[in-house]
Amino acid sequence: MIRIGVVVFPGSNCDADTVHGLELAGAEPVELWHEQASLDGVAAVVLPGGFAYGDYIRAGVIARFSPVMRSVAGFAADGGLVLGICNGFQVLAEAGLVPGALLRNRGLRFLGRDVLIVPERLDTPFTEALPDRVPLRLPIAHGEGCYYADDATLEELERDGQVLFRYARADGTTAWTSDEDANPNGSLRAIAGVLNAAGNVAGLMPHPERASEQILGSDDGLAILRSLVVSAARAQSTPTPLRTVAVAGAASR
Repeated sequence: MIRIGVVVFPGSNCDADTVHGLELAGAEPVELWHEQASLDGVAAVVLPGGFAYGDYIRAGVIARFSPVMRSVAGFAADGGLVLGICNGFQVLAEAGLVPGALLRNRGLRFLGRDVLIVPERLDTPFTEALPDRVPLRLPIAHGEGCYYADDATLEELERDGQVLFRYARADGTTAWTSDEDANPNGSLRAIAGVLNAAGNVAGLMPHPERASEQILGSDDGLAILRSLVVSAARAQSTPTPLRTVAVAGAASR
């Protein structure tokens, strides 16, 4: 069974939900305390939602300096799969592991409700198990969920296929900033999730782990978690180019 790490910061409150969701998706979750430097040999890492360090100063800004985040950054630089959910997305943005920033919601109020999102791509490690480009119902729970980036960065995201999810209406059309019902936090270009340039790190504002089984009202999020599990298993079973070169070099001496 593939082992996937779940980082736990002081103030994390979705770590148990994430552990349960990953178990449903077929993984063996491993909790990673924020003070540890080792990732315990996991095949992928999830930064869950919550209020890391109480969101003092601003969401995610203190958590980025945790010892575990240095290891997460190195893991990501080596091609490891990393998913940040809600507060985890904020931490990734503060750490510079995904582009853009998460600002206060348009109405300056905390939001907790279901939204619809649609994937922009189905060929990523975080979406490959999704059956089609159809709206997914997931809950949001955030006060700083408004995705922002400057115009040049937004154009790069569009050009390079780094927009992962957008907020949507029931018919699947994307909800731009003027649509307050479908895009409640005012995210630019209705962006709900993004990828880094390499495509191995993703930030997602809605909570797939809170929509991982029907008893929760929706199991639409399970396919996102399952995508990560399947992709991590495949990556772990395939030698990286660096390892291949090292083995070849050793054999030639």
